[in-house]
Amino acid sequence: MPKEYSRSQRVVEQIRRELAELIRLEVKDPRVGFITLTDVEITPDYAHAKVFFTSMTGEADVPEIMQGLRRASGFLRRELGRRVRIHTTPELHFVYDRSVEEGSRLSKLIDDVVREDEARHHDDDDEKSGS
Repeated sequence: MPKEYSRSQRVVEQIRRELAELIRLEVKDPRVGFITLTDVEITPDYAHAKVFFTSMTGEADVPEIMQGLRRASGFLRRELGRRVRIHTTPELHFVYDRSVEEGSRLSKLIDDVVREDEARHHDDDDEKSGS
């Protein structure tokens, strides 16, 4: 059975898509080039939107990226108002999303532990067969 989406969920998804396209194609600031929008949260009155992003260049460049996004926010908001038909175009608040980096870090830790465990079992098997 298809999942029902509320109007606000559809608006949030449309805002995320439109902003991603605008940032990719229209924003000329090189500081903003390598980001991915991961989520958008919008207030019930549509006055404010938190736009979560991650950076392919890592956390070191986040201050410069934030500065570029803040500088482009007026342009992005104006273009969003033209593309998304809602009564209020939200003020954009950009937030760095650490979840992708954190997931990658945890995945690496798990892989390291699995390798160590396999090596330990391999050494135990060698000791048993060599005795």
